[in-house]
Amino acid sequence: MSTVTFSEALELVESLSDEERLALVEIVNHRLVERRRDEIAESVREARENYAHGEVRKGTADEILRDLRG
Repeated sequence: MSTVTFSEALELVESLSDEERLALVEIVNHRLVERRRDEIAESVREARENYAHGEVRKGTADEILRDLRG
């Protein structure tokens, strides 16, 4: 697969009809939402794993910062 620069991508988009551009925007937005959803799911999985291994601290932000400072 060849690499396309941002400028080239914009030129390609400009060559599309308005309807195609709108469809492209919807598809790209949907993919971004899906990627973010996957990232959040991975973060939750890691947090649950850390909790299961006892690697989670409880307390207020001030308490945790105080503990970290010694």
